[in-house]
Amino acid sequence: MELALHITDFTWTGGSRELRRSLAQHVRDAEQAGISRITVMDHFWQIPPIGPVENEMLEAYTTLGFIAAHTEKVLLHTLVTGVTYREPALLAKTITTLDVLSGGRAGLGIGAAWFVQEAEGLGFPFPPTRERFDRLEETLQICRQMWSGSQDSFEGTHYQLGRSLDSPGPLHNPYLMIGGGGEKRTLRLVAQYADACNLFPSHDLRHKLDVLRGHCDAVGRDESEIEKTISLVLGANDTVDDLVHQAEQVRNLGFTVAYVNAVGIAEPQRVVDTLAQAVARLA
Repeated sequence: MELALHITDFTWTGGSRELRRSLAQHVRDAEQAGISRITVMDHFWQIPPIGPVENEMLEAYTTLGFIAAHTEKVLLHTLVTGVTYREPALLAKTITTLDVLSGGRAGLGIGAAWFVQEAEGLGFPFPPTRERFDRLEETLQICRQMWSGSQDSFEGTHYQLGRSLDSPGPLHNPYLMIGGGGEKRTLRLVAQYADACNLFPSHDLRHKLDVLRGHCDAVGRDESEIEKTISLVLGANDTVDDLVHQAEQVRNLGFTVAYVNAVGIAEPQRVVDTLAQAVARLA
């Protein structure tokens, strides 16, 4: 099973003055340790499950560009972008730019958004759930259209493009992940559009994968084409044994990638060391 580094907590030793150096060293160390994917959240405030909203949080795509400049091989994407934070064409162009400047290493993780306090605080629109999912589907369609090289117009309910020009285009077809386990809309969109799903640990993971399989059958897609990924937490008191145990449990269900985010660990090197040891144990 593959373990990826998901960076969600920037409250590291040295504070914001040392954050640039700490992050650069962190991602270089991770790549050198054999980690092949590095992701960040797409939030502007810290989210309550990880820490107070006032804690340090970096804008996602600026951060991914910085990480791209300090790495050579790792896949880079968000886990995940809220659909209401950016216009779809701008989002598609952002991913293309990251892909070109990283040498073909960009992906898009996206979801329907959930952090209403952040949206209200910063003035982002936060329409009702049904509309957010409708916007998510149109955004997926627009991104795929722009990345395909098409310059056609797009006429949706929420978005209209007169010409979907994207030049330069991406160096490869960007990896597309949809985050969330909603059975009616989210997993259906995964079956129809995505390369991967991302779920959180729960008692019904096996059922969620069965639902995804049913949506794939309904749209005529081979379910094995979709990568099953999951988010795992490395807490301040967790050991390598704890992480390996978590990973083995979800691997037995069919998950092949775990995105691991550390919470409450002020020394980034400890995170990399733990991941590296766990990867060796899981090989």
